[in-house]
Amino acid sequence: MIRATLPIQAPLPAIANDHNRLRLFSGSANVPLSTEVARYLGLDLGPMVRKRFADGELYVQIQESIRGCDVYLIQPSCRPVNDNLMELLIMIDACRRASARQITAVIPYYGYARADRKTAGRESITAKLVANLITQAGASRILAMDLHSAQIQGYFDIPFDHVYGLPVILDYLTSKNLSDIVVVSPDVGGVARARAFAKKLNDAPLAIIDKRRQAHNVAEVLNVIGDVKDKTAVLVDDMIDTGGTICEGGRLLREHGARQVYACATHAVFSPPAIERLSHGIFEEVIVTNTIPFSEEHIFPQLTVLSVANLLGETIWRIHEDTSVSSMFR
Repeated sequence: MIRATLPIQAPLPAIANDHNRLRLFSGSANVPLSTEVARYLGLDLGPMVRKRFADGELYVQIQESIRGCDVYLIQPSCRPVNDNLMELLIMIDACRRASARQITAVIPYYGYARADRKTAGRESITAKLVANLITQAGASRILAMDLHSAQIQGYFDIPFDHVYGLPVILDYLTSKNLSDIVVVSPDVGGVARARAFAKKLNDAPLAIIDKRRQAHNVAEVLNVIGDVKDKTAVLVDDMIDTGGTICEGGRLLREHGARQVYACATHAVFSPPAIERLSHGIFEEVIVTNTIPFSEEHIFPQLTVLSVANLLGETIWRIHEDTSVSSMFR
């Protein structure tokens, strides 16, 4: 089930009068989301040629003059991660060489974010590497949503606007009028995110799942810290990849007496076998957003997809008009 959380508005007057300076372009990673953002702003996506040479190399050409313009490039670095990331870099370089005044990379999902520090010898910090690549390609500003680690903002030496998709999920949950809610963090690292979410849900109580990760994409859940018995448990995370962590957490909450369990995440990465795990009846509902595009095989009965297009569109408008972005989340 796919829902848009806010009605599509008429063109904003400030934007409608400034078409010549604001340009919006979409990479190939999530064209439906880019189209919704453009509709919110009352703009058309700029014309661009994208093709692939016989050996797999990508080619991008902007097909209108953008000299002196403020350009916004919408491209999440989702699967296929390397292709989408490279396409973003080529788009940025093309705009820089076309004399764009300012280039904002709008990255709804920032890939390579999980390696944000060294936890063992001889590791790469890929989150920083990607930051360097985007900056050196010529981006003037970054707009990203729900980073895996907020510290990634500090890897950039250019302005960075970090927005949150969880308010969209929060509005949806509020409309369901759930009772006896307890917000649950699937691990200790997500406590700050869960606490902020709980505060918005009328200061709902907080619980934490004690988890030990044995290897990448492999988690062992040990215990629940907090009271979830006979309550509606809302598991909150930034992403669902293979679904192992959140599904083990859901099972544990059921074992501890939770009456209902909802899973919420901004980014639906959904690497196999996530769909099989999530659709086995552990959750009443799995609530995600459309920062990453969906295909038919990703749809299952418990899934609800909320649109973040209006949120991104409003943020782009505020950046363009030099008004506050943080006030949107107060």
